[in-house]
Amino acid sequence: MDIMRAVQQLPQGYVRILSIDLQKEKKLFLTINLIGLAIMAVLTIPMLFLVPISALFDMSNGLGPYFVRFVSLLVLIVVYMVLHELVHGITMKLCGTKRVKYGFTGAYAFAGSDDYYDKKSYIIIALAPVILWGIVLAIVTPLVPTPWFWVVYFIQICNLSGAAGDLYVTVKFARLPADILVKDDGVRMNVFSRQQ
Repeated sequence: MDIMRAVQQLPQGYVRILSIDLQKEKKLFLTINLIGLAIMAVLTIPMLFLVPISALFDMSNGLGPYFVRFVSLLVLIVVYMVLHELVHGITMKLCGTKRVKYGFTGAYAFAGSDDYYDKKSYIIIALAPVILWGIVLAIVTPLVPTPWFWVVYFIQICNLSGAAGDLYVTVKFARLPADILVKDDGVRMNVFSRQQ
């Protein structure tokens, strides 16, 4: 069985075959954000027919619970973003990375490192948060009271739509040669493969 691994040095014979910068490449930035918006729409529109969003604005128990829901939503979005990046970082550590760098660029929160990851490891790193939190939120969402449904479901929408960049690179890298190594500093990925 193959174990996930990170290497600190690029092996001899490897050359860069692809570079992706999620922030500086304007067309790619727009594409990923449009994918995120499409995911949001697909998740939101059908759910509006199952649980009316008016439940979020229910003030039948007074202004206090209404206010608590909105503050909770804002706090939970920030907490979710931190937890999303922590899962990336923990997965990097499980691959053998010694030091993970965390940050926020204004457009993206990120976890990155100076290591190189094999194809399988990198795809697992990219998908770990969306899968883990997707499962957790799918379990929790139907258990909360109706006025809180949209609070939790908005976090699920953030989880799936916010992972548009992770999903994009997963699909892109899955089509590349099996021997690739990926160096991800957070928003810029360099992909290397053996010289042919």
